[in-house]
Amino acid sequence: MSSGLLADRTAVITGAAQGIGFAIAARFIDEGARVVIGDINAEAAVAAARELGGDAVAVGAGCDVTSAADVEALLAVAAERFTPVDVMVNNAGITRDATMRTMTEEMFDQVIAVHLKGTWNGTRLAGAIMRANGGGTIVNMSSLSGKIGLAGQTNYSAAKAGIVGLTKAAAKELAHLGVRVNAIQPGLIRTAMTEAMPAKVWEQKMAEIPMGRAGEIDEVAKVALFLASDLSSYMTGTVLEVTGGRFM
Repeated sequence: MSSGLLADRTAVITGAAQGIGFAIAARFIDEGARVVIGDINAEAAVAAARELGGDAVAVGAGCDVTSAADVEALLAVAAERFTPVDVMVNNAGITRDATMRTMTEEMFDQVIAVHLKGTWNGTRLAGAIMRANGGGTIVNMSSLSGKIGLAGQTNYSAAKAGIVGLTKAAAKELAHLGVRVNAIQPGLIRTAMTEAMPAKVWEQKMAEIPMGRAGEIDEVAKVALFLASDLSSYMTGTVLEVTGGRFM
């Protein structure tokens, strides 16, 4: 028997071949979990699982979260390789930034489908397994953009705000069944994507952060661990901001 805050639990994490999802997977494994990494890029998911320790603790599989069949298949991998899902992290996401004037209907639909429908698929399908097994935890990844709205992100802001509403509604439906559902709203987190911003944009965002720095991906992962573990046993339907105080 392993030790740690997630000892002997099985976690399924979408969009986990890189970035925040990968950091969450690594943190969960450090705390005793077995992890199933889902990603639209199946090869990257398999490579990430290998990097995290391989078959004993991690397995990777392709998953398009907009497809209920794909999410069901990912959850089936967890049951077949480890145990039925105990922790579900709905992290997969994309951006298709543009002003409303230039954003196409396809760009809007793609972002809504991946973020909002994808989170709905993961929450409802994992929730069904958890309720049958007496409990579990679900962590949904929202964003500060869903709280304040960001120019050029009407699609992304709408999806991330929708995830908050979905989380609260699902939490009310599942609480009496032993399933907790919470969300995280990261702010400016240091990733390859954010570090590629023009210097002027980066400086503008930094000026909005009272702590005076960007967050690190493991700082989001540690909050995901808190919500996934028994440390947050009396919390459901909550939204935790990981923003350094930006836009309090």
